[in-house]
Amino acid sequence: MQSIEQFQERVRAAAADKQALRIRGGGSKDWYGQRLEGEILDTRGYRGIVDYEPTELVITARCGTPLSEIEAVLAERNQMLAFEPPHFSENATLGGAIAAGLAGPRRAYGGGVRDFVLGAKLLDGKGDVLSFGGQVMKNVAGYDVARMLAGSLGTLGLLLEVSVKVLPRPLADTTLRLEMSEIDAIRRLNEWGGQPLPLSASFWHSGVLLLRLSGAQAAVDAAVRLIGGEVVEHAASCWEELREQRLPFFGGEDALWRLSVPSTTGAIVLGGVQLIEWGGAQRWLRSELDAATIRRSVAAVGGHATLFRGGDKSVGVFDTLQPALARIHERLKASFDPAHIFNPGRMY
Repeated sequence: MQSIEQFQERVRAAAADKQALRIRGGGSKDWYGQRLEGEILDTRGYRGIVDYEPTELVITARCGTPLSEIEAVLAERNQMLAFEPPHFSENATLGGAIAAGLAGPRRAYGGGVRDFVLGAKLLDGKGDVLSFGGQVMKNVAGYDVARMLAGSLGTLGLLLEVSVKVLPRPLADTTLRLEMSEIDAIRRLNEWGGQPLPLSASFWHSGVLLLRLSGAQAAVDAAVRLIGGEVVEHAASCWEELREQRLPFFGGEDALWRLSVPSTTGAIVLGGVQLIEWGGAQRWLRSELDAATIRRSVAAVGGHATLFRGGDKSVGVFDTLQPALARIHERLKASFDPAHIFNPGRMY
């Protein structure tokens, strides 16, 4: 197994030589981000669950631990990663899931990746091991730094170890199918979202809305009677297909845009096809429109657009940062990675 000392030697040598390092676990998300640059720093050898206390709802594991291993251990105790991280490959690792910051269908109702990160150990660009947060929510020392690593795409350092809050699996799950227009789906989702209903996932596409209800059996049954629609049998695979983007909508090599907007935003007409998730807050778009037009239209409703997969990355995968926020990013990068060796250019 790889050791921290081996990582430290590699990082210090790279910093001295001004050599870029490309942090990589299973490579399941190599396509995500601006560009890949530098010699690969493979994390898969640094793996294993460090601590798991089911009664405390916390698991701590090394960065190279496969996501499938984490989920299998949790399933034995009827627990789960509540943010439902997509794998995109059987090789996906816990470190990669945290660094990518991507959450699945439960995100709008259960929380995102950073909401469940309690603590982390990071190897910075000087080769020093830094510890942030802890294993309980009460330990807030450096807590924001640990959460900040979620979605940083490895640009601040090598995430060595992470403590994550887990949750019990719901006692009951039911999926409903309802036929309705895009406008009606957005309106109904927001109406239901304001009621004490056990919603845990939703998506609309091509006139069909699927709604997942999770929780106590009595609460799920009551919601089914209130909402109506057709109960979908054996629907778990459907939500997995959505999470892993294996539905036909996600096929092809053309540009796939991820639009993040207020959930109450009405239909966004951009000359393509859309799939709507997260109660209306996340919209996937296939369109031949240029990036500037898409981003201008989304910004007009208070949102932002990410070129998630495919397309011409020269337009910028992520929206341009405002000057004040860009300066914060620059200061953070200079503090954690002064030689700029970690994943240069992956984000901006």
